[in-house]
Amino acid sequence: MKGWKFSAYLKPEGNNTFEQLLKLFKELLIHTSGDVSEALSWLTDIDREHGITTPEYGIADFIQDLQDKGYISKPGGQGGLGGSNPTKKMEASLRRHALDEIFDQLKKSKKGKHNTRAIGQGDEFTSELKPYEFGDKLDKLSISESLKNAQINNGLDDFKLTQDDLEVHETFFQTQTSTVLMIDISHSMILYGEDRITPAKKVALALAEMITTRYPKDSLDIIVFGNDAWQIEIKDLPYLEVGPYHTNTVAGLELAMNILRRRKNPNKQIMMITDGKPTCIKKGNKYYKNAFGLDRKILNRTLGLSAKARKLGIPITTFMIARDPWLVQFVDKFTKANNGKAFYSSLQGLGEFIFMDYKDNKRKKKK
Repeated sequence: MKGWKFSAYLKPEGNNTFEQLLKLFKELLIHTSGDVSEALSWLTDIDREHGITTPEYGIADFIQDLQDKGYISKPGGQGGLGGSNPTKKMEASLRRHALDEIFDQLKKSKKGKHNTRAIGQGDEFTSELKPYEFGDKLDKLSISESLKNAQINNGLDDFKLTQDDLEVHETFFQTQTSTVLMIDISHSMILYGEDRITPAKKVALALAEMITTRYPKDSLDIIVFGNDAWQIEIKDLPYLEVGPYHTNTVAGLELAMNILRRRKNPNKQIMMITDGKPTCIKKGNKYYKNAFGLDRKILNRTLGLSAKARKLGIPITTFMIARDPWLVQFVDKFTKANNGKAFYSSLQGLGEFIFMDYKDNKRKKKK
């Protein structure tokens, strides 16, 4: 796991060795699914090869600082780091780390809402003004234009401000959105020596940070799916691991739609990160599995749910991180059934695709 993957984190951070090590340690924690001991072991190997630490500040100093600053808990056992875990502070820091890496410009902009192209009750002014109407909020009042109108209409000698003089700023209508993010944790996400789950995790971490800080009125629910599907909390994302599972996309979609039915927002969407075609469905208490080609029985169930989501007004955006011909064929049919979107992405471009689509979808007004 060393080498080019971490080369960006080996650049000096001024004279602050702790900050440089912390940035690298966060990346390693995501790769090791939150295993502090394993991440520190990798960090020690990387330091040995690249000489990050100095005679004045070593790995032991860094570990002590991690504990003193509240990033990791103190070990419970005698000696070593057994039982040392990331704290809530570290979990939040990992989300910010992912957002910095994947979509840094979002952190640099101010907290806001989702703007649509429709005009309505909102907080962000357009460049347009309109005459005041009953019901318009007075905090949208254009003072300069209203006073100017009063002067023109009534003159300075008999100056008075009437309702007919008032003008207010137009504002963008702002939507609230409920999003379900589905993450494939089937075995293929680490198959053939290619790590696909770590980029998926980092996108989920960054998306969670973006929604909770920039769009606090939105909701984000996260689902993982393998043979079955289940919901996880945002705090669980760093610890996500791939299992020996097939890909039960049906179970994931069913759970996603059940969650969205309970959400009051009219704007709802599903985002799905996967690298494989559906290979599993559940019939009663038994699993029906077929990993070879596109199984018609599994495909029809999956496409049926895609069409059902369309009828419910729930668009599905699929982010595919593989290019298998069978997979392309499935995604094409799946996307057409839902009238949704599909992106084929490299692992490096996955985050950019997800966030661009999230922002684009928020500009739509649900009528």
